[in-house]
Amino acid sequence: MLRRALPVACGCVAAGLAVVVANNDPGAANSRFPPCVFRTMTGLWCPGCGLTRGMHQLFNGHIGSALHYNLFIPLLIVAAGLGWWSWLRTSWGREPLSVPAPLVRGLAWVMPIALIAYGVLRNIPAAPFNALSP
Repeated sequence: MLRRALPVACGCVAAGLAVVVANNDPGAANSRFPPCVFRTMTGLWCPGCGLTRGMHQLFNGHIGSALHYNLFIPLLIVAAGLGWWSWLRTSWGREPLSVPAPLVRGLAWVMPIALIAYGVLRNIPAAPFNALSP
């Protein structure tokens, strides 16, 4: 019973957190959200900087603004959704989502490199890279 309830409960928590992010602007001066620890300590943008502000913009219908904050928002949403859906399926006795092995191997190499490159490029102050900072 618990095995089936956990993914449903996590989905409900995620939906609740999405409502909180949608209704509270993380970019506001009196924001309830903590600042990025990496940004606070180094003054640099990490690859995740802007995700909460971008999600707020996305949940309020501002797609372009959301992508300005962080280009990885669509990938994060797809990955989290597919991961949750696969977990839900397996907890109810169905087959997990099938992902071809070459795709998994490719993503295992490409994603870390892309995140590191994104983190480096968004900290270059010259055009066109300065457009990557949130």
